[in-house]
Amino acid sequence: MDEHFIKIHKWLYPVSWIYGAVVTVRNKLFDWGFLRSKSFDVPVICIGNLSVGGTGKTPHTEYLIKLLRNSYHVAVLSRGYKRHSRGYVLATSQSTAHSIGDEPYQMYTKFPSVTLAVDENRCHGIEQLLAIKEPPIEVVLLDDAFQHRYVKPGLSILLTDYHRLFCDDTLLPAGRLRESVNGKNRAQIVIVTKCPQDIKPIDYNIITKRLNLYPYQQLYFSSFRYGNLQPVFPSVAPGVDSPPNELPLSALVNTDILLVTGIASPARMLEELKTYTDQIDLFSFEDHHHFSHRDMLQIKERFKRLKGEHKLIVTTEKDATRLIHHPALSEELKPFIYALPIEIEILQNQQDKFNQHIIGYVRENTRNSSFSEREDAHQS
Repeated sequence: MDEHFIKIHKWLYPVSWIYGAVVTVRNKLFDWGFLRSKSFDVPVICIGNLSVGGTGKTPHTEYLIKLLRNSYHVAVLSRGYKRHSRGYVLATSQSTAHSIGDEPYQMYTKFPSVTLAVDENRCHGIEQLLAIKEPPIEVVLLDDAFQHRYVKPGLSILLTDYHRLFCDDTLLPAGRLRESVNGKNRAQIVIVTKCPQDIKPIDYNIITKRLNLYPYQQLYFSSFRYGNLQPVFPSVAPGVDSPPNELPLSALVNTDILLVTGIASPARMLEELKTYTDQIDLFSFEDHHHFSHRDMLQIKERFKRLKGEHKLIVTTEKDATRLIHHPALSEELKPFIYALPIEIEILQNQQDKFNQHIIGYVRENTRNSSFSEREDAHQS
C-alpha cells in the first residue's frame, strides 16, 4: 500500500476529539433507542463509507443495479450532493446534474429503467418511493447513507480505499473519518476498493488482519476496470467503431489527450491512460466541481495547445454529466469529448460468492413471493 497517500494533520487532534465525542454520543443515542431508526418492508441495501472523499460508491452502486435490475424493480435513493434543489426530487427525462446531482444523474442516464430519486431525508425519500404503485419498488439502494441512521438498512456495505484504509485514518478534521472506526461494526459486508490488479496474497492477509472484522462480517476486495471510451455527444462524434462512436483504449496510441477531471483523485485514471499514451495534459479540479464559463474557456485554450495530429478530451462519467448541458461549452469541442467508464471487478474469484450474498438477502426479504421464480428463470 502507498502510505504517502495518507495525510494526517496532527495539530488538529484536539478538534477531532471534540468532533469524535459529538459523533459518539449521537451513535450511542441510536444504539440505546433514544433516537429511532426506521425499518421498511422492502430490502434496503446501504452503500457507504466511514470517510469523506471517493471510495468508489457510485461504481459499486452501479454494480448492484446491474446485478439486480433484470430480476426486479430497483430504486436508488441518494442525497444528491451539490444539487441546486431541495427535498424529494424524482428523476425524469427533464432532470439534469444541476437538479439532482452529478452522480445520481449519471446513474439515471445509464439505467433509465431504474427509479431514481434524491432526498436529504432518507426516511422521507424511501416513503415517497414506496408510494409509487406502478411499478412497485422491490428493493432500495441507498447511496452514501452509512451515517444516516434514521434508516435501518437490512444490509450495509462499507467501502474503504486500499490506499487509505479506515484503520490508518483518524477523525475529521485531522483526518478524513466521519465517525470512529468502531462504526464498521454496523456493516455486514466490507469491501476494500481500488485494489491493484496484481495485489499479492500476502497483502490480502495483512489487510484482513488489520481491519479486524467480526465473524459475521464478510470481506471482499475490488478493483476498477475501465471500459471503452464513450462519446459525451454521440450525435456529433465521428463514427469510428461498433457500437457507433465507441473508442477502445488501444486507439489512444499516438493521441494527445486533455484529461479533464473533477474527482477526489485522478491518479488511477491517469495511470491507466498512460499505458496507452504519454501525451497527456491533466486539467484537474476539486471533487464535484461546477465548471464555470472561465473553466470552459481554459479547456478550449488548453485543447488548442495540444500539438498532436490526433487529440481528444477525456473526462470521467461524473464530470461528463456537468459538461453535457453547460451553455458555455464550445460546439467545436463536442466531437472530441469522451468519457471513460468504470466498472467494478470483485477479486480473489469471489464474485459469485458476493453476488449470491446480495441476491440471497434480497430473496429472503422481498415482499414479492414470485421473485424466486423470476430469478431462477433469469439464471436459466
